[in-house]
Amino acid sequence: MLVFRQLFDATSSTYTYLLADSGEALLIDAVFEHARRDTALLRELGLTLAATLETHVHADHVTAAWLLQQRTGSRIAVSAAGGAAGVDLPLRHGDTIAFGRRHLQVRATPGHTAGCLTYVLDDERMAFTGDALLIRGCGRTDFQQGSPAALYRSVREQILSLPDDCLLYPAHDYNGRTVTSVAEERRFNPRFGGDSNEADFTG
Repeated sequence: MLVFRQLFDATSSTYTYLLADSGEALLIDAVFEHARRDTALLRELGLTLAATLETHVHADHVTAAWLLQQRTGSRIAVSAAGGAAGVDLPLRHGDTIAFGRRHLQVRATPGHTAGCLTYVLDDERMAFTGDALLIRGCGRTDFQQGSPAALYRSVREQILSLPDDCLLYPAHDYNGRTVTSVAEERRFNPRFGGDSNEADFTG
């Protein structure tokens, strides 16, 4: 049975996601200040942390990956395009990350930064979009190798191409929202939905 938890850091409005199956867990976007919380939760649920995954490397993502590795022996997975040191699993588009009997598919979604990744659950019922696609918005593109054109294509081709009922979980939300869906964002996201186009987005 899939175990799923959505955890929150109020200071940075960052979400951390725990996924597990058959006793083996992944943490997506673990926050440094909450390493103790996350370790305690893993222990309470009887889970072994296989890897920590980053949707991107950025100033507002102070990761707990290295601290959790010291505490649990987990591997560190980051986009190969991000250029981070000390990475065990440099991820590329099309890679898969197994946990128990399940896996996540890695999709490159650059534009906010060059190394942004989206993780899609094997049955395409959930995806973790980082800052590429936020609820009714997206990450900014004006620094650290950002590209409006790349972000628009990433979101339309790699995220909004998923099934309508696929639930989308962002890296942040500043308005108390926790989840959206492909159908909602296609309809209501002012930057990618409706009749929007790349020229409008990049103009």
